Amino acid sequence: MNYQAEHQRSMADPAGFWREKASALPWFKAPENILAQDEHGIHRWFADGEMNTAYMALDYHVEQGRGAQTALIYDSPVTTTQRQYSYSELRDEVAQTAGMLAELGVTKGDRVIIYMPMIPEAVIAMLAVARLGAVHSVVFGGFAAPELAVRIEDAQPRVIMSASCGIEVQKVIEYKPLLDKAIELSSHQPESCIMLQRPQTAATLVAGRDYDWKTLLAQAAPADCVPVQGTDPLYILYTSGTTGKPKGVVRENGGHAVAMNYSMEAIYAIDAGEVFWAASDVGWVVGHSYIVYAPLIRGCTTLVFEGKPIMTPDAGAFWRVCADYKVKTLFTAPTAFRAIKKEDPDGTLLGQYDLSQLTHIFSAGERLDPPTQAWLTEQTGKPVIDHWWQTETGWGITANLLGIEPMPVKMGSSTVPTPGFNVQILNDAGEELGPNEQGYIALKLPLPPSCLTTVWGDLAKFKSGYLEAFPGYYASGDGGYIDEDGYVFVMGRVDDVINVAGHRLSTGEMEEVVGSHDWIAECAVIAADDALKGQIPLGLVVLKSGIDRTDAEVAQQLAQLIRARIGPIACYKDSYVVQRLPKTRSGKILRKSMRQMINGQEYAVPSTIDDPAIMTEIETVLRSRGVI
Repeated sequence: MNYQAEHQRSMADPAGFWREKASALPWFKAPENILAQDEHGIHRWFADGEMNTAYMALDYHVEQGRGAQTALIYDSPVTTTQRQYSYSELRDEVAQTAGMLAELGVTKGDRVIIYMPMIPEAVIAMLAVARLGAVHSVVFGGFAAPELAVRIEDAQPRVIMSASCGIEVQKVIEYKPLLDKAIELSSHQPESCIMLQRPQTAATLVAGRDYDWKTLLAQAAPADCVPVQGTDPLYILYTSGTTGKPKGVVRENGGHAVAMNYSMEAIYAIDAGEVFWAASDVGWVVGHSYIVYAPLIRGCTTLVFEGKPIMTPDAGAFWRVCADYKVKTLFTAPTAFRAIKKEDPDGTLLGQYDLSQLTHIFSAGERLDPPTQAWLTEQTGKPVIDHWWQTETGWGITANLLGIEPMPVKMGSSTVPTPGFNVQILNDAGEELGPNEQGYIALKLPLPPSCLTTVWGDLAKFKSGYLEAFPGYYASGDGGYIDEDGYVFVMGRVDDVINVAGHRLSTGEMEEVVGSHDWIAECAVIAADDALKGQIPLGLVVLKSGIDRTDAEVAQQLAQLIRARIGPIACYKDSYVVQRLPKTRSGKILRKSMRQMINGQEYAVPSTIDDPAIMTEIETVLRSRGVI
């Protein structure tokens, strides 16, 4: 297949293109109204189609004679547990769990919040809600009570499904006190809570509101799939907003299923029966798309891993899982690979496992820095592919499309726009820029299937946040450029551009250079205010294990490197060694919070931070160096 022809067809005739892709799925009633605009002028896909996502993901495969195939593998190094579910077994569990929810009054359109660790029941809960035509909102397990309360207030769930605890390496985190506090803080009160009691700790149940999962499940009768329209919501997933209040991204059933199935074919070249592992969490969009829905809709085997890339028990954990289950494609965030690289820089642990079944490694979540990409390619001998997408889109905006026409890898680029996405680089006036000119990355409307069509309960926020900056386009919030070969380079969030003496420079580009130094495991380049130049770059770096160097030695080395690669215009001078960088639980470095700290501004530690103590550590280091 030819990439240019496929992409051009999706641009010239989007309705015809996506009608064809939709025909690959088992609809109850095939859609005729492929692309339309609603009363608010928002493009909607497959409005008159009738379907059920859980049916497409489970029942259909059983009906096709693949019921005995493994659908889901659960591997938990933190509890030394492994379990596998066939498609028939998973369908039956989901049907009975849906029956349990139905007996508590959950019907089509109701919301159910799922607040759970990485265990099979989290996936089962999601599919059970979808089976009823209800709307799930998964909240990352262990989120603080105030953050959970905000989501309860916004989604207004009838039922909350949770577990007694999660496990972070060796630490048991009790969920029930967090859940009880969140409900106390929320103006909306759920009718019921279903608690899965894990052996590590027992949750205290509130009489009249809380139910024991296993007891309730044993009494339930299986529920059938409820037909929904293509434009009915499947889930709400909250993503951080600029004001601090999370935005509820709404994903519709029809477009989502079509895009998920197509992406498995076009981007990942994965087919039924093959093993696909997205090493993420179901609380994040990668988990929704590529742990749960896309692999199962495609008829693959998917993995739920309750562990970490390091410490469970070591930096060989991912390679062990790939070897044990003959994983064909691995997909995770760059931060996981950087953690593995820091702990095992020579790939000693990697060499202990048979990775002959592994054909490709994908990365997304934030930009895959070229030094990490090069290290991973060298150590594994596998193609390492960066692709760019957002919570709002649910799948790759740009990618190296293995199932259409694989292309040469360019380090630092997420390759080319996926069919359906019209990617443009705009200047401040909204004018399209030429090759190699940096600007705002925007997507020309209409967006393809699976992309958000609103923010839950707030259409005005959707329009102001995404559609009004550049009329006729979706504003991604990221900056970058497209080169002369059509390769897209995403250089980071727009507010990560630094303005040095009137010259706009990308901190992502500087991080690429800094990260290429042999001493550096991980880095962040921050824009520090400067009375003379407006802003100057400042580097915070984590050294590889076994490297012991002073700030002065590191700063000298990195300043020379930046000068040689980018030029003196960058004015890069200062670097400071820290033990670790603050990140969200999904692996994104908190550059904005560090920039506010360095520049003496008030900063809030986001609820999504992996460990709040890290910000205090950074502040202590910078104060001791006289930076702040």
